[in-house]
Amino acid sequence: MLHVSKPSTNRLNIELSGALDAEAMGSALHNLIEKSEGITNGKMLYRISDFEMPTLSAMAVELQQMPRLFSLINKFEKCAVLSDTAWIRTAAEIEGAMFPSLAIKSFAMKDIKAAEAWLDDQTHEESDRDDDENFPV
Repeated sequence: MLHVSKPSTNRLNIELSGALDAEAMGSALHNLIEKSEGITNGKMLYRISDFEMPTLSAMAVELQQMPRLFSLINKFEKCAVLSDTAWIRTAAEIEGAMFPSLAIKSFAMKDIKAAEAWLDDQTHEESDRDDDENFPV
């Protein structure tokens, strides 16, 4: 299953679990392209759980859509990938190195708050600084 939602004007959430066949891949990619319309300086939260390789026919559908998918990269500036599978997190960060205009950072599933903070340009130091500013003297 590949589910795409748009919680705000410049944000997409994508959830991938299990295997995809050609029909599911086609529907999901259509949904992704449609929901990406009008996005600029976008951010993506991508959750990957129970990953299974897509079927060959699903990969063929993805290859057919590749030109449209590459054009989506310019709509986004950040992508946080959540997965408990180490090689998926590593692969995501390698992919990020191949597309300099898109920052990709990976996180374990339990680190959702850190992923959200990174997408929102908040760092741990900034939240510490806010606490210090409100500290009673």
